[in-house]
Amino acid sequence: MTTQDFRYVAVFDIGKTNAKVVVLDSASGAEIAVAKTPNTVLRHGLYPHYDVDGLWAFAIRALRSFAKTPGFDAISVTTHGASAALLDATGTLAMPVLDYEHDYPEEISKAYARLRPAFEETYSPHQMMGLNVGAQLHYQKTNFPDEFANVATIVTYPQYWTGRLAGVFSNEVTSLGCHTDLWDPRHGRYSSLVDTLGIRELMAPIRSAFDPLGMVLPGVAREIGLRSDIPVYCGIHDSNASLLPHLVARAAPFAVVSTGTWVVTFGVGGNFDRLDPGRDTLANVDAYGRAVPSSRFMGGREFETILREIGSTSEEYVRRAVEHVISEGVMLLPNVVSGSGPFPGKKGRWLNAEGASAEQRYAALCLYLALMSQTCLDLVVADGPVIVEGPFALNETYLVLLAALTGRTIVAIPGSTGTSQGAALLTGITPHPGTERRIKPATIPGLLDYRQNWYSALA
Repeated sequence: MTTQDFRYVAVFDIGKTNAKVVVLDSASGAEIAVAKTPNTVLRHGLYPHYDVDGLWAFAIRALRSFAKTPGFDAISVTTHGASAALLDATGTLAMPVLDYEHDYPEEISKAYARLRPAFEETYSPHQMMGLNVGAQLHYQKTNFPDEFANVATIVTYPQYWTGRLAGVFSNEVTSLGCHTDLWDPRHGRYSSLVDTLGIRELMAPIRSAFDPLGMVLPGVAREIGLRSDIPVYCGIHDSNASLLPHLVARAAPFAVVSTGTWVVTFGVGGNFDRLDPGRDTLANVDAYGRAVPSSRFMGGREFETILREIGSTSEEYVRRAVEHVISEGVMLLPNVVSGSGPFPGKKGRWLNAEGASAEQRYAALCLYLALMSQTCLDLVVADGPVIVEGPFALNETYLVLLAALTGRTIVAIPGSTGTSQGAALLTGITPHPGTERRIKPATIPGLLDYRQNWYSALA
């Protein structure tokens, strides 16, 4: 079967909060079958770690249920970044897959800070907790030397899953280039940290995200109930999966604001010279191995946190509330979630919010997200249209405010995320751009003064 014959592609898509298996129709790009589950962190054992056995059981169940109807002709995988799997000589886990939100002892963090390469080599900023995979590996090797002695192979997280499916373990550059400290994106090679940690011989071979690794292993195929050979593709980091359809369809320059648990801004054709390691900017690496200036904040997690406090709102009243919030200076200041984003060290708080209604607080939350997104766009010096994909593409208030703040057309592509669609493209199917809405910038009275006052409150 050639790639042109792939009618349906199954994607195992693991986000930090939830995981899903979807089947996409290559003729339309539509998700025609979906199963979802929470991505659980287990607290027992050496350290907090992902429930990989639970995820694997979920994936097998979902693939089994989809094998007959609607069926699928190929499998691809995409996962969140900042994770690696450490395998023993048999290809099973030598150590649990560490939750990147685990916070290490201060002395471990300080020791790692002395080892990590300069930002100018990796374009990977220092991150909280285990968001630098190099920090995870240093922690695992330092704190658990007996267990680490059994490690024979280190693989990036999407490739752990494609390895379990096809029996071929590999590394891939979109995950290596995602603030790991392990990659030199300017030269397309491992950074000096790989030798500093003494792990070069453990790193699995690097494969292209587009590579077919082989067919589903016979034993796994029997579990799923496959009646024919199904190829497995190498896999990709989730934010880069969201970026891929736009790289295929658009000419630079443009920006993509990929929204989920994280809001990641890609400045395609942007400028590396203004990347600031102190403000959560970095170079991501796209599916073709090219460095892309990027910035980010944990916007989806922040949105959900504040929304739980606010409760239900009416969209009609939120639109009216924006005018009140701007005129009265009702503000949410960063950071709702500490440790990431363009304003490090700031602690989130409300200003002038006493007596504010749920709709007014929601309007202020949308202003907060739009201001944070504009800041991230400015940091990567991204020109051209701004494409917003994922859940925030359905938030009309956010989109209108972002267009007004940036003075640029916003192209909204609704959907749960673009990650599954991007991962499916690895199989060679024809991309199908999602339904786009264009939001042109309009003048909102008082907005620019509000923005200035918001920045002043941060000083």
